[in-house]
Formats: sequence, C-alpha cells, structure tokens
Amino acid sequence: MRKTVRRASCVIGGAWCVAILLGSPLAAQTSLSIYRDGRVVVRRTLPQALQQGRNTVTVKLDGLDPATLFSPDTAVSVVATTTRAASTVDEALARAIGQTLSFVRAKGDTVRATVLSVTPPQYRLTDGRLLLGSPGEPLFPSELVRTGEEAMVTLEASRGRPRTEVAYVAQGATWEATYQVLLGRGRAWVAGVATVTSQVQVDSAEVQVVAGAVRATRPPRAEKGVFAMPAPMAARAASEEAQEEAVGERHVYTLPGRLTLERGVAVATALFPRTGAEFTREFIARGAFPFQGFYGPGPTGPTTVPVQVWYTLKRPTRSPFGDRPLPAGSVQVYESDSAGRPQLLGEATIDHTPAGSDVRLYTGDAFDVTSEWLQTDWRTEPLQRQPITGAAGPQKLTASYRVTLRNAKADAVTVDVIERHQGEWKVTESSMPAERLSAGEVRFRVPLPAGGSVQLTYTIEAKS
Repeated sequence: MRKTVRRASCVIGGAWCVAILLGSPLAAQTSLSIYRDGRVVVRRTLPQALQQGRNTVTVKLDGLDPATLFSPDTAVSVVATTTRAASTVDEALARAIGQTLSFVRAKGDTVRATVLSVTPPQYRLTDGRLLLGSPGEPLFPSELVRTGEEAMVTLEASRGRPRTEVAYVAQGATWEATYQVLLGRGRAWVAGVATVTSQVQVDSAEVQVVAGAVRATRPPRAEKGVFAMPAPMAARAASEEAQEEAVGERHVYTLPGRLTLERGVAVATALFPRTGAEFTREFIARGAFPFQGFYGPGPTGPTTVPVQVWYTLKRPTRSPFGDRPLPAGSVQVYESDSAGRPQLLGEATIDHTPAGSDVRLYTGDAFDVTSEWLQTDWRTEPLQRQPITGAAGPQKLTASYRVTLRNAKADAVTVDVIERHQGEWKVTESSMPAERLSAGEVRFRVPLPAGGSVQLTYTIEAKS
C-alpha cells in the first residue's frame, strides 16, 4: 500500500502555514546524540520547503522542551513555539463541535449525533431531539485527534529553504561503554562496545553517543520526559565500528548505519576493532598508617591486609590503541586457562581517558599472595607547649611495623608496599629502601620468591 505525506497549506497574517502529518515513514529524517545522563539531542529534517519570511509548521515532536528548540540552519530562526499534548476526549469533542459523530452504546449498537457543546454536554440526534449527556463512546476521525505531542513552530527564514531542520533536547535514552580485555603472554587484546538503551521506540535513526562531562543546568521535564519517533522505518544492522571525532571538549562516536531502538532493549555496537596492547601486572599492599586524621596504637596482634592486583594497559601515542580516546565505562579482564577457556579475573571502572594515557585497572585481591601487618612500636612525645595556656601543642608520633609477605605461587613476584599520609612525615629507618613517590606517598618494592615469604620492617615519624 502506497503511503503519502498529507499536508494542508494556508496563509495566516502573511505567514505561510504548513501542517505536517507525520504518519508517513518518508516524512522526516532523524538523528540523535545520546548522553550518559539520559539527555538526547534530537535533530529532525522535514521534507517540506520554507518560504522566505515567516512560516508556521506543525510537527509531532514528543518530549519536546520548547525552550530548547532551535534550527541548525543559520538562515532560519525560531520565533515562537507552542506545544500541545496528546488529545483527551473532551479536547477532541471540543474540536468536533458542529460535526456529527458516531457513538458506541453497546457492542454492535451505535448512534449518530451532532456535538453542540462539551460543557455542558449537549448533543442533537438525527431526528432532532437533544441529549444533555453523552450518547456513548465517541468515534473520532483521525484529523480531530492528536496521537502524540504536537508543536506549532513559527520560523523566520531569511531566504527560501528546500527543507525544514529543527533540533531540541529531550530525555529517554542512555548509553554506556564496556571493554573486554583478554590477557595473553605479555600482551592484551582489547575490544570496546557502546550499549544504547532506550525507554521509547526509535525507528531508523542516525545515532551518536557523546563522551565527556557535559554540564546540565535545566532539570528534565518530569511530565513529558521522553521522546518518540514516527512510524517504523527500515533499519540497517551495524557491521562496522563507530567513527570518533572531537567536538569542543567532548568526543562524539557515530554508530554505523541507521539503528532501530526498542523500548528496554539494549543495542551494542563496537567502538573500535579489537586491538593489542602491552600490559603489566602489579601486586600492591596498602599501608596501615592512616592517610589523615588522628592515629593511635594499632591492634596488639597481626592483621591481614589484602594484596591488590592491578593491571596497566600501555597506550603509547602513534599506536592503534594509544591514539584512541576511551569513554568512561566498565572493563572486564579475562585470562584463558590451560584449555584456552577465558576466565573472568575481575571488573574495573575507568574515567574518560584521553589518547596516549595508560589505563590502570584494579581487578580485585590476590589469592596466593598475602600480607600480614603488626605494629611493633608506637609512642608520642610533645614538641612544645602553648606559651600562654601551657596546653599541649604539636606532638611527634613514632610508629614501627613488621610486614610479613607470603607467596604461594609457583612464580616469583614483586609486591609494592605503599604508605600514604597527609602532612609532615618521613620513614626514619627500614629493612628495604623507601622510595618517595610524592610528598604523601612512599613505596617499598619487595621481591617474593616462589613459595616463599619475606619480612619488611620500617619506622614512620610524623607530627600530629
């Protein structure tokens, strides 16, 4: 069955008026930019031309916040926008005043009456008698009913345009980035996908996802917080990866093809083809000394502290993986067992990562590498008293530790014991060299033999 675009043209006060009925799949082209917080920039290209001067166009733009509507065409400006929600029974009856409708009274029983008034209800039957109540359930012709939100948009065109372009901000779709990392012998293979989830039906649209911290100042419209698209159109499945480009301080990924999104159905598209990267693994034991705040004597017995497992994916510039900006998301890290079956080692999250920056992933705690901490000494002594009140002033705190590291693995490993503290402090003595990483961080690199254990002792002096 052939479908056509129906429209009615008129001239009102010198302005061209075009009423667009968007029931046809050929009525508009749609492009979406989806943000992680649920915002969607909807771009619509309508096929009707604009005359030079003032034009009034009525379109279905569900979820439209009229304050955000604008024309991307620099030759066209939006003068005014009026939005109307989907029709209610009373609204449709008000538009039908003077017309004769059919009313359903029971199954197979209808009666025809002319609508005279809605409030109070007044209807004239075909025999001339009047009803002061509804004859039944009204059956409306389609032109009397708004099936969705409509916007009457007044546009000013500085010259004639072959089509009408509008854009606005709505709510109703989100996306997330997910990465899979398969570890090999000193090399990892990385793939990334963008997963889009929509709360509404979106048919055959160009879809872009936007990465970056995009500030919002206007709250979403709670009562009309979703957008909807026209009737279904043919969609082409995506078979290639997304195309990335920088726009301002954000990165935009154009997903391949035209996508059809269904309510609550996730659609995943590759962000880039699987690529290789060098990686390193680290074992880290965090220290017992607090980063900030008051610190007193530790437990009298040994305390087990988990040894964290971190992986670093190397991303040098001028490499396929290093030159790609990575949107924030979750990362799944796998390693194959002896039969080649990938096993999940852990999941991590990453922030937006620019090109050339390495990716560090905390995947969980080690099973075969353990650490046990014991505070062997703790004492304080005043540095000075307040000259007037005699109250206690700053104190010097001294704390000593013995860390027992054990390795049940068949291979030797190195564990980084890291102490972090805010303020003035230092390591006064240690059984292994202390490496100052920053003003507040010190690292001890402890080699552990296969199946063996090592003890590290050190003393910290700080002011409190």
